[in-house]
Amino acid sequence: MSVAGTYDTVVKSPMGDQKGTFTVVPGDDGNTFTGSMAGGMGSMDVKDGTIDGNTLKWKMDMTVPMPMELNCEATVDGDQMTGKVNAGAFGDIPLTGQKQG
Repeated sequence: MSVAGTYDTVVKSPMGDQKGTFTVVPGDDGNTFTGSMAGGMGSMDVKDGTIDGNTLKWKMDMTVPMPMELNCEATVDGDQMTGKVNAGAFGDIPLTGQKQG
């Protein structure tokens, strides 16, 4: 099963549901990925993206509403993605996604 694709995501942040589009582009080695998360707060590039089976781990640098590094983890099961975004002092925030197409 491929984790590659574009997902419609919802992050349940302290400021309300943040909807976005998360793109996963696996590297040639199958163990890394690049991509981005685009939404109402702008776009963030994936950093240090790794793939372990159907589990994705990555970081993103958020700038709005405050600068912060986000540590993210999600598991892909079919067309569904579930995981969390660790936003420093805000702790773990739930992340869900539905693959497009």
